[in-house]
Amino acid sequence: MGIAKFSHVSEKQYRAATEGRGECLPLGEIPLPRRSTRGSAGYDFVTPMEVVIPAGGKVMIPTGIRCRMEEGWVLLMFPRSGLGFRYQIRLSNTVGVIDSDYWYAENEGHILVPLRNPNPEPVTLARGERFCQGVFVPFGLAEEDAEPGERTGGFGSTGR
Repeated sequence: MGIAKFSHVSEKQYRAATEGRGECLPLGEIPLPRRSTRGSAGYDFVTPMEVVIPAGGKVMIPTGIRCRMEEGWVLLMFPRSGLGFRYQIRLSNTVGVIDSDYWYAENEGHILVPLRNPNPEPVTLARGERFCQGVFVPFGLAEEDAEPGERTGGFGSTGR
């Protein structure tokens, strides 16, 4: 019935993305994203380490998670509403777009979440805190769509 499956990235990918980031949850202890209630659209992601977003600054959070999904679907990433409401925290790229072919990227489709803090004070997220959510959405193609190239990476990897 489902159109997607979450899994962890490899231990090698996780170590490379979290090196020098302080004490991290072991990869196997990072919960796979899940919905909080039956009516929830969003799948919650947690921080694998304590994260301090500096005042007026930004951070990139490696989640340790990847997602295989059927073609014709996209996973849209948003900050959890509490972070937005209390601290105005937002994704640096406004909305994260995880395409179905990102699974095959050189970084194993590791979902990285860039957060921005517009406040004059730093904001701290605890290790294991739910901080963003992903929502699956189907998408269509234009009639004049041409077969595009192959993906190699994430942020900005498909050209300008």
